Amino acid sequence: MKDSYESPFSTRYADKEMQYLFSPDKKFSTFRRLWLALARAEKKLGLPITEEQLAEMAAHLDDINYDVAEAREKEVRHDVMAHVYAFGVQCPSAKGIIHWGATSCYVGDNTDIIIMRDALQLVRRKLINVLDKLAGFAEKYKAMPALAYTHLQPAQPTTVGKRATLWINELLMDLEEVEYRIGKLQLLGSKGTTGTQASFMELFDGDTEKVKECERLIAEEMGFSSVVPVSGQTYSRKVDAQVLCTLAGIAQSASKFANDLRILQHFKEMEEPFEQNQIGSSAMPYKRNPMRAERICALARYVMIDTLNPMFTAATQWFERTLDDSANKRLSVAEGFLAVDAILNIMLNVCDGLVVYPKVVEARLRKELPFMATENIMMEAVKKGGDRQELHEKIRLHSIAAGKAVKEEGRENDLLSRLAADPAFGLNEDDFGAILEPSRYVGRSAEQVEEFLSEHIRPILEANRDLLGESAELSV
Repeated sequence: MKDSYESPFSTRYADKEMQYLFSPDKKFSTFRRLWLALARAEKKLGLPITEEQLAEMAAHLDDINYDVAEAREKEVRHDVMAHVYAFGVQCPSAKGIIHWGATSCYVGDNTDIIIMRDALQLVRRKLINVLDKLAGFAEKYKAMPALAYTHLQPAQPTTVGKRATLWINELLMDLEEVEYRIGKLQLLGSKGTTGTQASFMELFDGDTEKVKECERLIAEEMGFSSVVPVSGQTYSRKVDAQVLCTLAGIAQSASKFANDLRILQHFKEMEEPFEQNQIGSSAMPYKRNPMRAERICALARYVMIDTLNPMFTAATQWFERTLDDSANKRLSVAEGFLAVDAILNIMLNVCDGLVVYPKVVEARLRKELPFMATENIMMEAVKKGGDRQELHEKIRLHSIAAGKAVKEEGRENDLLSRLAADPAFGLNEDDFGAILEPSRYVGRSAEQVEEFLSEHIRPILEANRDLLGESAELSV
């Protein structure tokens, strides 16, 4: 259909795997798995549920009769009860025990937690693959000198690979946060309408241990080691806020990487991949725009702003719960994940084909290197008998004159020619050539890259080698 709104996350950006996690199939099949887990726990703890009823439920976990559910929801105006009814139509012998003792949030909230866990695991996998690609890039270019910048002004040189470790390190911080958040997620469990478990106390004749064991069994079946210790009707909406902040951290790192790449592409030192038939501009055929990096920045901005949604939702929940969370979280959580998935897809694509232009990198560095080498030049001249104080003043004056020629007259940096022509320095071209070797000015850059990769990144890649090898083809 082309006559109604389509989300660009579905048509252009996020991949099918992440889209599935926020699909009706995933949601309602998880509802049914939760109802089955509840029934199994209740049977094990002595409630009158038969194996035949459980088998009937297990046979219809994925063949969801949406037509029945949708018709029922029009009647009752309640999505969960509509799906209880629809499941019961398919499981006639079990329909009387489906959702026994539970409230809507038993399936709704537990499903949301399960989906966020699965989505975070997908984010983790893609993050590790981005780290792998950037680690290979950093290793390849660990010793290539490049001009570094502070305040976006030329500063002491670095290497291309060392700069890449700055991107990697921030993504490593994000990976650690994702893993922490996965580890902290807990099911809501079976808490009842206001979190007191009163309905389950009634079901189990006041047996507290059975009520607690029921939750434990449900959590175990759904792959969790624990449930939240206390709640109102819902799990705390701070969980959504924390998860979205984790996603926003990835967006921050990705945006910094993409902005750096956009600037480097402007400098013509590096480029994102540009395909053979790609058109950069409808009006300017020669252009090669950094459109993938720009898209990363655009989507990252969306994710960072999106964090405000769950924050406000968490802050305005009244007492045991209000329903103004529902419509908002359906959008904010799902789209936060879809946007980050799109960002990581683009990063996988870009980092798989980053282009470096060594000659441009070197030329840009050499234009600025004479200014940075002045202290070394002065020290070499002192060794040849020069007066340090006199030489310092001469370098200052020559530097001012050379800088003025560059800025006001558009000339090349001729500082070296000025110094070579000044007899006070006593240096020839060979002396200057040795002094101006770029590798002399990058400090421990190459060693730092190797140390960082071997101590912090390669152990992660080795531990997750079964996840590596992922790539991403972009639809546009």
